[in-house]
Amino acid sequence: MWQQSIFMNTGQTPMVLIDRSARHVSPRILAKVEYLNPSGTHFCRVANTIIDHAEKERLVEPGMTLVDWTHGSSGIALAMAAVTRGYKVLLVVPDRISREKQQLLRALGAEIVITPSDARPGEPRSCINVAENLVQNLPHAFFTNMYENDLNSKVHRDTTGPEIWEQTEGRITHLFVPVLSGAMISGLGRFMKTKRSEVKVIGVEPEGSVYRELFHTGRAGKAFDYELEEAGGLWKSNCWDADVIDDIVQVSDRDAFNCGRELLRNDAIFAGGASGAVLFASLRAGALLDESAVIVSVLSDFGGYYLSKMYNDEWMKQKGFYRKASSPKDEITAEDVVGLKTRKELIFAHPEHTLSEVFEMMRQHDVSQVPVVSYGTAIGSISENKILSILIENDEAMNSKVIGYMEQSFPVCDAQTPISELSEKLQVSASGVLITLSDGTLQLLTKSDLIEALTQKSLLRQSKNS
Repeated sequence: MWQQSIFMNTGQTPMVLIDRSARHVSPRILAKVEYLNPSGTHFCRVANTIIDHAEKERLVEPGMTLVDWTHGSSGIALAMAAVTRGYKVLLVVPDRISREKQQLLRALGAEIVITPSDARPGEPRSCINVAENLVQNLPHAFFTNMYENDLNSKVHRDTTGPEIWEQTEGRITHLFVPVLSGAMISGLGRFMKTKRSEVKVIGVEPEGSVYRELFHTGRAGKAFDYELEEAGGLWKSNCWDADVIDDIVQVSDRDAFNCGRELLRNDAIFAGGASGAVLFASLRAGALLDESAVIVSVLSDFGGYYLSKMYNDEWMKQKGFYRKASSPKDEITAEDVVGLKTRKELIFAHPEHTLSEVFEMMRQHDVSQVPVVSYGTAIGSISENKILSILIENDEAMNSKVIGYMEQSFPVCDAQTPISELSEKLQVSASGVLITLSDGTLQLLTKSDLIEALTQKSLLRQSKNS
């Protein structure tokens, strides 16, 4: 039987088991493939709901111009919904969005105004300021304001959340969601917490976004540039609801893009950079959980929108993101050093551990320092020397949580980092370097680990040549 429009296929996106990409972790990793909505994004749900509501309230009528600002995917969803109803669409976009998104928006008949990506909120040139100015000065214009619209959050509470719950048969334990405006994660969080409060709802954003600091301190920190297009924010959104979120973790552009590329090669799932970030965070957390955990990763953006960027080897190399399939023959990498370590398990503390518990952990495992890890992300460190200095000042502090006394986090490098670079980081100031392995797990390397690896260099060369 036929359907009245393409939007009849909105929602009920598949839940797919991530097999090959997650083979090194114990929990079941599931992908809620939201980019299979008609517009290639979860915003398809939102765009139609906003227009339906505006029509019901007689705020719009065919022939009017729908105005918004967009990183691309929300604008594509809005343009697709509008074209079937007789509306014009005017969109303000930052100049760093992909060529594919711009071309598709124009093909849909949308008019786009390009603004500089470095313009911050409040500046006249910023996307949101330009969009608001256009609405005020254009006749018969309506500001859909998709990112900040309350309906954005409500849609995910009422539709996406129940789908995830039903598709996992209520067995979900962890939900990883890309954070752009906070609407999606807040809506999903509200639903999950009503079903079972123990479900961990974790937001994922790029390094440079403000939400992690906002979540932990209540203040939005200073933002800096990142390449991901469908995750991350420069200011606190009105849709943000920290009460239904358990944590916000950050992923580098490099890890996000490479994880997305590996997902395509391993599991034939053609997702974008925001999805790569979410899966990377899920795998990283999964490395610290057992087989009883059921992790759902929301894959929200379509890989076809990034053929000129994350799926283009030359662009990846220009940006310094390209990850080689193998390391140079004679160069020892972080992965090689980890392979020579006698102790493979990372000893780490959780933020809620007390200083007493952390010290006992150090004593049992004969280590003098440990990273503090939250959902697979290193957020700080603590050492015996630090604990000693704390107790000298306050001998009652042993029952206090370690998060209040953390030292700076160890530097983080990927598995292909050469030993020369690791040595430089250790020589400067760090007493250890955390290594992110291909399966998302973390391992701590110290100067003694590097010295041990160098003494066995001939062994490494023999194994590589064999």
